[in-house]
This record gives sequence, structure tokens and C-alpha cells, in this order.
Amino acid sequence: MLTIDAKIRELKGRKTEELRREGMIPAVLYGPGVENKDLAVARKEFAGLFRQAGKSTLVGLRIEGETKNFMVLVNDLSLDPVSGNVTHIDFYQPNLKKEIEADVPLVFVGESSAVKDLGGTLIKNFDEITVKALPADLPREIKVDISVLKTFDDAIAVKDLTVAGKVELLKNPEEIVALAAAAQKIEEELEKPIEEDVDSVAKVVKEKKEEVSEEEAAPSGKK
Repeated sequence: MLTIDAKIRELKGRKTEELRREGMIPAVLYGPGVENKDLAVARKEFAGLFRQAGKSTLVGLRIEGETKNFMVLVNDLSLDPVSGNVTHIDFYQPNLKKEIEADVPLVFVGESSAVKDLGGTLIKNFDEITVKALPADLPREIKVDISVLKTFDDAIAVKDLTVAGKVELLKNPEEIVALAAAAQKIEEELEKPIEEDVDSVAKVVKEKKEEVSEEEAAPSGKK
């Protein structure tokens, strides 16, 4: 079980900038049956934890001065728009006996023959998927083996993803996760909406011209 240490923080609002300068990140703990707590965690410690846990793995939260450990998820992060550093963390303790929904990242592994040998391009329709499971059963990630994409006719659908029996994928089983497409087909698809837009614009211009012509031809009604 991954764990992280935290301290109760007194600084709030703009004063939390002092914590950040000291290498700490302001955080909050909340959840059903849990009293909200304002916390601070070490930036380096959290960075190492988040690389392993992400947002879909339960971690142990130890708060200085308290005997009880909390089982939490990293529910949300706030990032500095310039540096990209984490500026705030939401730790959420769920009901461990109740199923919850969470977004789990897809990790594409293997090598596609259609890409390597046929010069195709790997198309990923999404990089994460929403699942439903008990908090302890949430997967850290779901691997997608693209080695099955041997030709341009092959595709990987949601129903092809491998997950534990206790995990439910909340997406249409027939929806395509990934496929390998020929370069020519991609170019055609890219050009298609452009051509449609041009035709639409031309149609609107033609209609406007016709309206103007009708207005010019009609009597003004003035003497």
C-alpha cells in the first residue's frame, strides 16, 4: 500500500504561498463520514506517490498527530498555468464498501505490424476510460496491446480491453479504442470537412446574392 505523510495546516488563502516556497503543497481531505481537514504535504514525496498511484489507486494518508490512517484517492489537482507545478491537492476518502466511478488511463503497449510494416498511423480515439468498481479494485491503468493491429482492417474495441471481473467499463463495448489507418485515408478524412465547409460557404454566399438581387428589384415604397 502506497502511503504519504501530511500535516495539519493553519495557513489558508493567500498565505498558503508561504507553504509552497517551503516545498509543501496545500491540500484538503474530505469524503463521506470524514471531517474536512486542511493539510500540507511535501512536494517531492507527493510527486513520487502520484507517479505510481495516479488518480485511481487508493493510498494511505497519515496525518501527523493522529492515530487513524485514511484511505484516499487523489481526486483533483490544481496546477500553476505557467510552471505546471501542483499548487493544491484534493484527497478524497470514499466509502470503501460502495462502488464508485473513476477515469483510468489507457497505456498502449506492443508494436503494430500495420504501423511498422505497412506505413500506417496509429489512431487513438481516447486515452482514458471511465470504470466502476469498489475503491480497492480500481485499476491503476489499463493496457491496450496494439500488436493485434496487423492490417488496416483490424481494430481494438472497448469489449477487447482486459480488466478484472470486478471492474465495469462504462463505455459502449463496440466503440473503437484504437486502429491503424493508411496515410491516404487519413488525408482524405482531413480534406473532407474542409471541402464541405467550402461548399457551405459558397451556398450561403449564393443565397445572400439572391436576396440582395430580390431587394433591389422590389419597389422601395418611397415617393
